[in-house]
Amino acid sequence: MMMSFFDQFASPSFLGIPLIAVAIALPWILFPTPPSRWLNNRLITLQTWFINRFTNQLLLPLNVGGHKWALLFASLMVFLITINMLGLLPYTFTPTTQLSLNMGFAVPLWLATVIIGMRNQPTVALGHLLPEGTPVPLIPVLIIIETISLFIRPLALGVRLTANLTAGHLLIQLIATAVFVLLPMMPAVAIMTAAVLFLLTLLEVAVAMIQAYVFVLLLSLYLQENV
Repeated sequence: MMMSFFDQFASPSFLGIPLIAVAIALPWILFPTPPSRWLNNRLITLQTWFINRFTNQLLLPLNVGGHKWALLFASLMVFLITINMLGLLPYTFTPTTQLSLNMGFAVPLWLATVIIGMRNQPTVALGHLLPEGTPVPLIPVLIIIETISLFIRPLALGVRLTANLTAGHLLIQLIATAVFVLLPMMPAVAIMTAAVLFLLTLLEVAVAMIQAYVFVLLLSLYLQENV
């Protein structure tokens, strides 16, 4: 039974072919495309309003040089939210519960911000490794610590997203299993447990959106240090 709880995180396959590529490509098919008419429908208007508000809020602390990342950040945000929300549906697979996929997003984007900082302002980028006013005996130790913390950033991005989604899915499955077990024996307790399950599902919907926002927000903060 304990092993079956983690079967939901295994990448599905059909005829030996992994279907994670289909799960990743599916959100792009669901997005509505703007029509050729002058007036958009309500869904496209809502989507456009959400993307504009998110982009304005995210790029507010960045200078003009960082605004080139607006399209990338907005696309990544919508993509992660859609994948996380689709993963809450029954009999679906959540690709963002795989650490390899999250690290595939985190490492290249984090490395791009570091390379931009080293190319545009190498003195300022290297200055982050040594705080101003540091005593001379502590300089080697602080440089090592700041360098380690710099390289841990992409790992923290990937692990944060993976751990939050994995924990939420496990809690939902554990409580749902408890509801089915308690229903024939203690119906009243099963009903209360089902109410807790409903509230937890609402919480997981919020977590799915918040974690996507936090992932992109931290990337924008890393970019802010280097532009």
